[in-house]
Amino acid sequence: MEVKRRAVRTLVSKLSSVSERTRIDALCELRLMSKQEPETRPMIAESGAIPYLAETLYSSSHPSQENAAATLLNLSITEKEPIMSTRGVLDAIAHVISNHNSSSSPAAVQSSAAAIHSLLSSVDDYRPVVGSKREIVYALVDILRCHVSSPPRTIKDALKALFAIALHPLNRATMVNFGAVPALFSLVVKDGRVGIVEDATAVIAQVAGCEESVEAFRKGSGFGVLADLLDLATGSSLRTKENAVSALLNLVRCGGDRVAGEVRDVVAFGALDGIADVEDHGSGKGKIKATELLKVMLGDDRGSNGNESMLSRGSSYDFPDSE
Repeated sequence: MEVKRRAVRTLVSKLSSVSERTRIDALCELRLMSKQEPETRPMIAESGAIPYLAETLYSSSHPSQENAAATLLNLSITEKEPIMSTRGVLDAIAHVISNHNSSSSPAAVQSSAAAIHSLLSSVDDYRPVVGSKREIVYALVDILRCHVSSPPRTIKDALKALFAIALHPLNRATMVNFGAVPALFSLVVKDGRVGIVEDATAVIAQVAGCEESVEAFRKGSGFGVLADLLDLATGSSLRTKENAVSALLNLVRCGGDRVAGEVRDVVAFGALDGIADVEDHGSGKGKIKATELLKVMLGDDRGSNGNESMLSRGSSYDFPDSE
């Protein structure tokens, strides 16, 4: 183990070399080591690599930027606290994501978005911190807005990051203000790939859990899109239907009787069968939410008055793979 520790220290010392080739070679080795040898991740963090990796995210060299971002992603799986406590890391990640359509390497953008999700996947306290970095939230939404030019894997990692951010209720209004609702529904309507639609509706279900979302859903015809997803004729996956049920229920909870009336109107044309399908065949949480929504739709006042999204107890995503 001491041999590995010395090797790590040597590699980290090369990150400050005046030679770009030397720096890139060291980054490549650290990336590979942090992927294939998980036991070296604490050593890499303890050796002072994180500030160098963050600084490298500003590099105009795509190979340097890509390897630094991938190494940070690998470290984020186990070394969350050292990353979050290092000054400037989130700003550097924000820089990469914000330039997703211009100077940033596409691979670095994808790794940076995945790192955000990884950092937030199991530590609740980090979610308000990242949510307060408005540049990160805006940039992630912008990746969805530019979905035609964004690689599919980057879109999926941006969705996972936004889902993790939205698990903190106070972050949802920020997402709404940055245009997350129309961006998400545009992705659902225009993309059509099952995995992306499932991930997008998972975020929609979370964002629906704030008062600010109601008007945004109205403007974007969100009520109708969710109802269409529940119509059995559209062939939506069960997970998508569960997410649509959760989103409608959250809208009703946040919007009260007026929104409940609007939801009743849109689900009357085919969506009730989809809700019933979730009640019969969904996950444990999905069945509970579907039963509650049906009670609201059918005028049964025995439904729960809780305020928790079906997905708000934790992310449905696994940690990202090492790069």
